[in-house]
Amino acid sequence: MKHWQIDQLPWDSFDPSKVDPELVKAVKAASVVERNSVDYAVYLNNVFHDDPDFQQAADHWAVEEIQHGDALGRWAMLADPQWDYQDAFQRYREFYKIQLDVDQSIRGSRTGELIARCMVETGTSSFYTALADATDEPVLKALCKQIAADEFRHFKLFYDHMHRYLKREKISTLQRARIALGRVTESEDDELASAYHTTNEPADMPYDHNRCIANYMARAMKTYQPKHLKRVTGMIFKTIGLTPHSKLQDLAFYIAEKLFFSRQKKFARMVGLG
Repeated sequence: MKHWQIDQLPWDSFDPSKVDPELVKAVKAASVVERNSVDYAVYLNNVFHDDPDFQQAADHWAVEEIQHGDALGRWAMLADPQWDYQDAFQRYREFYKIQLDVDQSIRGSRTGELIARCMVETGTSSFYTALADATDEPVLKALCKQIAADEFRHFKLFYDHMHRYLKREKISTLQRARIALGRVTESEDDELASAYHTTNEPADMPYDHNRCIANYMARAMKTYQPKHLKRVTGMIFKTIGLTPHSKLQDLAFYIAEKLFFSRQKKFARMVGLG
């Protein structure tokens, strides 16, 4: 069962005067990425082809992620009545594809795959928490709080299965750290850049990765506050087997905070938002 339904959100409270047009662009991109989780469920089912318990969990995860995309898309169409979520999603599906015909993880092990999934949920849970805090629009705030709660649960789901596989595969803390940090750096790959392009730019506009990732990141990263990054570093530490709420995490947070906000400013300058 889903933990909430789209129609339960306070749609009647939508306030167009409190819509930030720049955040709308980030929400549009996020909507199609969330909706595309159906492909990731296929991928995960192939990787974990002999683990029916995890396959069932992955299928349920995908149902909730699809609902996130549909709800975000519905909100974005309220914020921009000229935009069509379904058309944008179809354009994204045709433009960006992941490799589905696999029988093992691209991370080298099942533990590695689950570490990568933990990193994705770390990013999404922090983003929607930050977006909920950043927006004054009542419906988007309520929606993002619901999604963030789901994403924290999804983190725990993948984290628990990761520990199950760790007992078999014995991946070291250093290996876990490499996989986790490697997945974090992939946030600037083509998935989000393609989502921005297909949801915000004209169909006849040539795709440029650097322009699109800068446009997305400048807007998404601007929602973050230091408290959100503090939680991110704690979740990363937990995933790779280091002690959170420690002096080492404090140091990691200090470095991450400097790098994060410096990069956000760089992206903002690139797209004229600085």
